[in-house]
Amino acid sequence: MSDHAPPSPSDDLAERVVLAMREHGSPSYPRAFEVWYAHLSGEMPAVSMAMSAIIASSEGKVGAADIDTLYDRFIGTERLARHAERTSLQVLGEIDGLMSLVDKALDSSERYHGRLCAMSEDVPPPADRQKLREWVEALVMSTREEVTRKTKLEAQLRDSSNEIRNLREALESTRAEALTDPLTGLANRRHFEEMLQKSIDQATLRREPFALVMADIDFFKQFNDAHGHLTGDQVLRLVARTMKDKFKDKAVITRFGGEEFAIILPDADVIAGKFGAETVRQALLTRELVKRSTNENLGRITISLGVASYSRGDTAASLTDRADQALMLAKRSGRNRTVTEDAIEATSRVA
Repeated sequence: MSDHAPPSPSDDLAERVVLAMREHGSPSYPRAFEVWYAHLSGEMPAVSMAMSAIIASSEGKVGAADIDTLYDRFIGTERLARHAERTSLQVLGEIDGLMSLVDKALDSSERYHGRLCAMSEDVPPPADRQKLREWVEALVMSTREEVTRKTKLEAQLRDSSNEIRNLREALESTRAEALTDPLTGLANRRHFEEMLQKSIDQATLRREPFALVMADIDFFKQFNDAHGHLTGDQVLRLVARTMKDKFKDKAVITRFGGEEFAIILPDADVIAGKFGAETVRQALLTRELVKRSTNENLGRITISLGVASYSRGDTAASLTDRADQALMLAKRSGRNRTVTEDAIEATSRVA
């Protein structure tokens, strides 16, 4: 008889995850394991579809940027959404409790008012000092009881109010976290999609222009593979910090996914959008990246950018597609440059 129990399904799945990570050259940090586990377990079909698309388009290789994109877009977002839902239910529960306390307070006040009305109709004559004394004592006792009840209810109301305030702050914090990329501190794709639709709605209603800039770090995957995941994170933070420094406050700067960024520029046409994009690109050329662990100079980081501006009738998909086409043209044209949607039309006419 064997002393060893047969392997469980979860053990078998964990082994498949490790083998798949090795086969596809995936990094081996914890979030990578989570992504592969979600993919191979079939628990999150959206992750499986996205992972299959990455494998098919990258000769089977799955890099750190791919893992981060899948984690941020699906797993981290889902976790935060569940937390937000739990907090929302707690808030609703506290509100129900608060309303119950208010009902108790109102009911108590109505009863007290009823007793006062009844007693006012039964005031003894001044000459009957004994009954008058008993009537006053009853009135004082009833008032004391009401004061005690109200004091207790007020304390409970304060506690419930404070709890609701704390839960609301937690909910707002969770929402902010759900809309933020944890690595760069920029808005994430979910927030970008919300703000892009809002910008389109405002532009349609008020006839106000805005530009969309899509940006991609040049040769990022090769850089990541050569220097490691942590250094790749340093590159992403550098680009994010440069964008924050150079774009005005009203701009919505987003980590769109992996090494790609999206920026919504309000009150900007395609010319202003190109000017802002070029400001970021030129600023990056003046900054050299140094590996923290070794002080090794890794040189300069370059980015390619595509710019499109809102046209009446645009949808979020059509505008993003034009900006993305301009970005692809910038990459095909040699990278480290900004291309506007006008160039797409010019290229099409030449072709």
